[in-house]
Amino acid sequence: MSRRFACVAAAAVPLLVAAIIAGTSVASPASTAGGAVEARPPSSASATAQSCESLTSLSLPNTTIDGAVDTAAGTVPPPLPGPPPTPVPATCRVRATVTTPGRSNQAHVFVWLPSSGWNGRFQGVGGFGYTTGSENSLAGAVAGGYAAASTDGGHSGASNLTGSFALDRNGHYDWALIQNFAYRSLHDMTVVGKAVTAAFYGTQARYAYWNGCSTGGRQGLSEAQRYPDDYDGILAAAPAVNHEKVVPAMLWPELVMVRSGDVLPQCKLAAFQAAAIEACDTIGDGVADGVIGDPLACTFDPASLVGTSTPCGIITAQDAAVVAEIVDGPRTTGGDFLWHGLTWGASFGGLANSTPPPDGTTPAPFPVALAHLGTWVQQNPPVPAGAWDWTTTTYDQYGELFQQSVELFSNVVGADDPDLSGFKEAGGKLVVWHGLADQLIFPQGSIDYYERVLEHMGGKGRTTEFARLFLAPGVAHCSGGPGPQPDSPLDQLVEWVEHGKAPASLDGVIRNPGTGALTATRPICMYPETAAYVGNGDSTAASSFACRPSSAGP
Repeated sequence: MSRRFACVAAAAVPLLVAAIIAGTSVASPASTAGGAVEARPPSSASATAQSCESLTSLSLPNTTIDGAVDTAAGTVPPPLPGPPPTPVPATCRVRATVTTPGRSNQAHVFVWLPSSGWNGRFQGVGGFGYTTGSENSLAGAVAGGYAAASTDGGHSGASNLTGSFALDRNGHYDWALIQNFAYRSLHDMTVVGKAVTAAFYGTQARYAYWNGCSTGGRQGLSEAQRYPDDYDGILAAAPAVNHEKVVPAMLWPELVMVRSGDVLPQCKLAAFQAAAIEACDTIGDGVADGVIGDPLACTFDPASLVGTSTPCGIITAQDAAVVAEIVDGPRTTGGDFLWHGLTWGASFGGLANSTPPPDGTTPAPFPVALAHLGTWVQQNPPVPAGAWDWTTTTYDQYGELFQQSVELFSNVVGADDPDLSGFKEAGGKLVVWHGLADQLIFPQGSIDYYERVLEHMGGKGRTTEFARLFLAPGVAHCSGGPGPQPDSPLDQLVEWVEHGKAPASLDGVIRNPGTGALTATRPICMYPETAAYVGNGDSTAASSFACRPSSAGP
């Protein structure tokens, strides 16, 4: 039995709006459920299994079991509109309330337990955006045989969209709820979830896994850093590692367009994206397939499109200058680096949006960025009711807000501590993957963080014993995009944790969007390598590619 349990009795989201705040690392139903890798039978019962209803009498510190209900097999809608419902087996669904000692705030924990076919594992499921977690996001995990848990962190409803939970009724910071969102409720949920699992099945789970993307990815890294004994394996996709920098950076594209007096219609932005892909298509992978294999090596010059005709007008020098500034990323008025910008090949539509589509010229900032800079940093009421008019913000003011965000929240919501020695010593394994065409959270942040982990943990040899980074060319935020999607990263993590089979690459697949039929396979290589065509063989087959050094490396 994993020593971590000795003391303690996500359906795919392919659409842009859903992927923006996806909570689990997804690419296909198999990758979310992670049920393809069979666990050994659970250990001998350490207690008598209980009925679902009897779990309401379970006594746990600072916790009240609010309900436990047997639920028949059926389908569960996704946390966000768009994807189809997820079929789930019969489950015992438990709700609990955890009260932080010395604080008045309470967080709700949701635990779903397969009534039969449990694989002996526990899975913590991450949140998205300002949502700490959601009950319906557990569907994919239980469909794969996991006992699974999530938490709302003590806030729900409109605050999940506006981030308003950061302020109390007097407009002061509610640090208890902010800490819940950042890390505390995740640990509480894990403790409660494991205990409920042990009580229901009469035996402790053999292994525990974290599965999250975006906010969920950041949460996974926070768990590794703050509570290294919680999970045997952590899958962190597209993590918002530097939340206090990532989110302010999300406003940069819109700010550049407004300050330049040139809000580009989506038609023009799409032309720049297509031209960059065409110019750099074969870089890295050596194949003309509509995917830039190594976008950080792409030196496309947007000025090369000046004078080009598009359905929404002629591309001007000002248009090209705006795009160049967006890709360059946030800078101070003195030119100092603040954060990274979009990679070539990523869609501009997430952070440089304009309405009405496709040719509108009214700026439409990403809501999380407005909420963070308006409510979290300036302590205004939630946008749009708040008084902050972001369109009047100067570059100087933006730089000041950026710095305030860093000063206020780095030590709370940030998850960029490179010291993972506790997690390594506990025997944990960490898989981080990031799409190189991520239109919301730029992959350079994950690269920067992993580089610091390498340095702190003693170099590649020692670090890859327990932590590995994989970069997925052409993959958007959490899923989507033209590149090969990670097909079963959780299963590969399970193989590493339980059988010592460390992944040299993740299995990448491309499927027909209409039928779901497999059309291509390709390895997603471990950083700092990228998949390159070997020069012969079927370019749609993974066997025709080898992992070779990438320009993203040191």
